[in-house]
Amino acid sequence: MCMSMTPIPDLGPRPLQPLLRPRSVALVGASADPRSFGGFVLGNLRRFGYPGALHLVSRSSAEIDGLPCVKTVDELPAGLDLAVLAIPEAGVLDALQGLGRKGCRAAVLFASGYAEAGEQGREKQEALAALARESGMLLLGPNCMGFTNYQDAVPLTFETLAPNPADGRPGIGVLAQSGAMAANLRDAFLGRGLVVPCVCSTGNEASVTVEDVLAHYLADDQVRVIALYAEQIRRPALFLQLARQAREAGKPVVLLMPGRSARARDAAASHTGALAGDHASASARLWREAVVVVDSVDELYDTTAILLRHPVPPAGGTAFVTGSGALKNLALDFAEDIGLALPVLGEETRSRLAALLPDYAVAENPLDYTTIGVRQPGLIGELIGVMLSDPAIGSAVLAIPVGPEVAQRDKATHIVPALAAATKPSVLVLTGDTGPVQPFFLDAIRDAGVPLFRSADRALRALRRVATYGEALQRARRADAGAAGPLLPVPLPGPAPGSGLYAEHQGKAWLRALDVDVPRGGLARDLEAAERIAGEIGYPVVLKAQASSLPHKSDVGGVLVGLADAAALRAGWAALMGNLRRHRPDLLDPGSRRPSADGSPADALDGVLVEAMGPRGVELIVGARRDPQWGPVLLVGLGGVWIEALKDVRVLPTDLAEQDIVAELLRLKAAPVLHGLRGQPGANLAAVARVVAAVGEQMRANPALLEIDLNPLVAYPDRVLALDALLCVEAPR
Repeated sequence: MCMSMTPIPDLGPRPLQPLLRPRSVALVGASADPRSFGGFVLGNLRRFGYPGALHLVSRSSAEIDGLPCVKTVDELPAGLDLAVLAIPEAGVLDALQGLGRKGCRAAVLFASGYAEAGEQGREKQEALAALARESGMLLLGPNCMGFTNYQDAVPLTFETLAPNPADGRPGIGVLAQSGAMAANLRDAFLGRGLVVPCVCSTGNEASVTVEDVLAHYLADDQVRVIALYAEQIRRPALFLQLARQAREAGKPVVLLMPGRSARARDAAASHTGALAGDHASASARLWREAVVVVDSVDELYDTTAILLRHPVPPAGGTAFVTGSGALKNLALDFAEDIGLALPVLGEETRSRLAALLPDYAVAENPLDYTTIGVRQPGLIGELIGVMLSDPAIGSAVLAIPVGPEVAQRDKATHIVPALAAATKPSVLVLTGDTGPVQPFFLDAIRDAGVPLFRSADRALRALRRVATYGEALQRARRADAGAAGPLLPVPLPGPAPGSGLYAEHQGKAWLRALDVDVPRGGLARDLEAAERIAGEIGYPVVLKAQASSLPHKSDVGGVLVGLADAAALRAGWAALMGNLRRHRPDLLDPGSRRPSADGSPADALDGVLVEAMGPRGVELIVGARRDPQWGPVLLVGLGGVWIEALKDVRVLPTDLAEQDIVAELLRLKAAPVLHGLRGQPGANLAAVARVVAAVGEQMRANPALLEIDLNPLVAYPDRVLALDALLCVEAPR
């Protein structure tokens, strides 16, 4: 249904230096109990050797661990950078008010019981947000686990942590609305020996949001890639702007965002008070800016680790190298299942491989190098180098058994350096699940920075994401170039109806102006006009009742097809009018019309559209909608009745280049139908792409457009024809 929308304003990000890099910290709720929240935070600060000024507030202690305490926030010095509130919810508002009077610039709030707990909690959170706005204070939380800035020794969280200095190496900025997920990501990356300059949990985001922290990470030279878990992007336009900046700066953003299922959206609301937007629309807009949207926590771990080493990966498929024929065969199946290309190697590559391999080995991708690795472990590195030199290859997987200690020493000496020297993403899979790996071998892998997996499936999934990211960078550059010209809106077909929904004949008039073909025909207001139009265009014809309040004409018997001659037309006209009198008498009888719910004038029948029957072809749907949070997106897929049954569609950004639209059409499950099956003609994909691109341009050019629905758009070998068209705009108020 055509829906009105209220835009959500997006304010720019705020500098977070007082919050994430504070020169002074007040701990409100300091405690000598090491297992209290205040005790955990104080223990972390002492363990890390926090270099700034530290002030303690405790109602029960005059001194803790040799540090003096004051009893209230009113006794703190003015102008502190940051306060950590390790106190129950009941005392939070008063403490924040006192901090505001003292000019404190930022605060971290652990307490829960706010928006995630229902309407009463939401009201409490609104009070916190209002206080933060009025005082200009940056508030992290509530319902968060704080943050840890490893590079500046600022561990403001209630977990017991150990220092982990970065030593100047670039690393991963971890950002999550969930505190537990922030901790999971931190531990996973540190466990792999990777650098994590900063970990931040934003919780309910009463004030500081993921957009603010993302902007901070983009400005931090020590952050090379950003791992993000978000249940709601609260400022989508700003997030997309920052995502573009990240893309242009060569800093990948890897995002895990639940909400594909209705139950996940409900859980997000109960978890952080988020009101999740449309996941498909968000994914399409994020995909446009090359944000790497992953489907699982494992993919978030694995993809981020690879992109840390190769933040601007080349486009191309994957080379799979192994000494196991079984793994080779399984890789072929699994890669096809997940949509990862294992490209056929070029002739020169195959020739170079054949010169290195024994006669009984086949120079191909995936490559089974047989048993030569046992006798010549150094040769495996050469094979990988040859495969990576192929222009069609963008990454490589080496899947090998752990082996006995002597074999592990060979691999540490010969194979690990070869993978480390690769200029394209290259990962090592040690098969055998939890089979033991010698410490010296693990140290060699970690010191070389080679991404390590114990599962070939996980490695291939991660490299699929990396390959998609490489393609996304190229696709975004093409879209940027194509969107550089002026946008030319096609005028809408007259004033907006009260419902905001134009009748089909009006939508088709607009399509003709857009240079999209529609069936020959015209609007008849009586039977005589219908007979004249049918005589001009030729039989058989279709009759369609036309009114802006009648988007689903078939439901009331308002569509009759295959009328073969004048007699059938007359009978069809009578049948159609009879159907309308039974189901929608208001369209025919002024006396039975009811004003619409919004008070706009009642609708009347515009007439009956008389059109020539089109020949059979491939039925597609081309649609567009303006998501109230994320803006306009496109939808393409198999149309007609199949859209309901199969839901085989792709949701796309509105400014893709035509070649990329064709590529997306070929990713449909029904792609073989587009080429023609069992003697049926195929579809002119270039013509389809031109229509999709034109619809996308109009959505960008005309903010009044809310929805466009061409279903079906019938594709033939030489052209396309829009058999139906719905156009929706903001309804007049």
